[in-house]
Amino acid sequence: MHLERLTFILEVVGQKGETTVAEICAHSDLPKPSAYRLVQDLVGVGLLEPVARGTFTIGSRLKRITKSDHSDRALLEVIAPALKQAAKQYGTAFFLSRLRGKSVEIIHVETPDTGVSYLHPGLGKRPLHACSCSKAVAAFSPDLFLTSEMEGQLRAYTEFTLTNVQDLEAEFDTIRKRGFAECVEEIERGMCSVAAPLAPSGPGSTMSIGATGSVRVFTPTFREKLGPQISHIAREMSANLGWDAAQDAKISG
Repeated sequence: MHLERLTFILEVVGQKGETTVAEICAHSDLPKPSAYRLVQDLVGVGLLEPVARGTFTIGSRLKRITKSDHSDRALLEVIAPALKQAAKQYGTAFFLSRLRGKSVEIIHVETPDTGVSYLHPGLGKRPLHACSCSKAVAAFSPDLFLTSEMEGQLRAYTEFTLTNVQDLEAEFDTIRKRGFAECVEEIERGMCSVAAPLAPSGPGSTMSIGATGSVRVFTPTFREKLGPQISHIAREMSANLGWDAAQDAKISG
C-alpha cells in the first residue's frame, strides 16, 4: 500500500508537470497530512523536488533514471571497444567506473594484449577519497562527499592517503581545473592511476574512465601526458553516447 501511494503520487506529478499537495489529494483519497509526508519522502530521495512554495515537480534523480538507458550493458556496448583500444595503445589496463548510490564502483576493465606486464585494478567499490576513479566523480559532485562530519573518519590506506577534508577539497578543485584525477600510492603502495569523468555535468559526471599501472611506469611525466589524453577519450565517449553536456546539466540541476 505504501509503495502504491508513492507510485501514484509520482504518476500525478509526472502527468501534470507541477503539482501541489492539495491537487494530489484531489486526485486521490489521501488525507493531506499523509500526502504531504509522502511527498517529503520523495523529495528526500530526489524523486520529487520543490519548484515553488508548496509546488513540486519530478526530481533530477528520477529524470536521470528515465531519460535513457544508462544500464551497464548499454554503456559497455559503446565504451568497452574504446577502452580496449586504449589499453592496446598505452599497454596498460583501462577501467570504467560509475556512481552507485553514494559510492563509486569499477564495473569493467580492459587489459592490453601485447604481452607487456600490467596491473589489474579489479572490480568493485573504491573509497571516494583514495582512488582516481572515485575522486574524478566526487570532484564534480559537490553534494556527494565532503562534509565536516567526515573529518577524522577517512581511512589512511597508506602514508600517502589524504584524510583531511580541507586537503581533499583543494585536490578536488585541482581536478576540476585540469579535468582529471590521480592516485599515487594512495590505496596501495606501488600502484598509480589516472582517471577523468565522462563529462563535467549530467550523467557523464557520475562515471569515469581511467588507467592504472605501477609507479615505475606511471611517472609524473607519464601521468601529466596521459591525463589530458584520457579526458579527450572520455569526451569522445560522452559524444558517442549522444549526451548533450548543456542539456544534461539542466537535467541534473
